[in-house]
Amino acid sequence: MRYFIRFSYFGKAYHGWQNQPNAITLQETLEKALSTLLRSTIEVVGAGRTDAGVHAKEMFAHFDVEVLADVQDLVHRLNAFLPEDIAVQEIFKVKPDAHARFDAVERTYEYWLVQRKNPFYSDYAHFVKHLLNIDAMNKAASFLLEHTDFESFSKSNSDVKTFTCDVKKAFWQKQEDKLIFTITADRFLRNMVRAVVGTLLDVGTGKMKPEQINQIIESKNRSKAGVSVPAKGLYLTKVIYPKEIVDEQER
Repeated sequence: MRYFIRFSYFGKAYHGWQNQPNAITLQETLEKALSTLLRSTIEVVGAGRTDAGVHAKEMFAHFDVEVLADVQDLVHRLNAFLPEDIAVQEIFKVKPDAHARFDAVERTYEYWLVQRKNPFYSDYAHFVKHLLNIDAMNKAASFLLEHTDFESFSKSNSDVKTFTCDVKKAFWQKQEDKLIFTITADRFLRNMVRAVVGTLLDVGTGKMKPEQINQIIESKNRSKAGVSVPAKGLYLTKVIYPKEIVDEQER
């Protein structure tokens, strides 16, 4: 049977999602916990490959196992077994061909900035001391919705087959003492959000005009875009799936 697991994590201690030799990853940690508790070798497939230091308020993965007699009990035992920086919210049965990565139709990320030095945000947000023109940054962000090829914001030497992304939302807003950038798309390229934020910060500080983001995108050249901001401010906040993936008996 195939199950989806919904969980969250604080990514500081991990070298990203995907298994790596000689490095602690989220995939490895979750697989070890499930394999130990279910007394079987369990492999998990995540909704995406978050980079080292990136956090997730909502992440999904799927795994295959014999029928679970008590899903809620497994959630409880996982939370007791896993380290404090990973928390499982739910596990539910899905159709046999449901896929945590390929069936996701929409993903949302947030990037957190603070403009005053605050030791309580040192691991949670990126500190930017320069004055920022938020209106200009929002104008530049709106141009993202007019494009589909985002090679300029992709990690160099990426092995992806296409750089096409359907960006549906992209905006900045002030929330208490934080400045948060929210972006929603059907998919994201490696390092894309951090590169986009770095470019928008160049707009905010006056290094470039909002309209120049169109030229950067059309150039398909990573060197034309801004420097990637640190991973610690990036959060995967929501992943959307079609309702059809859930097993009929689970509804």
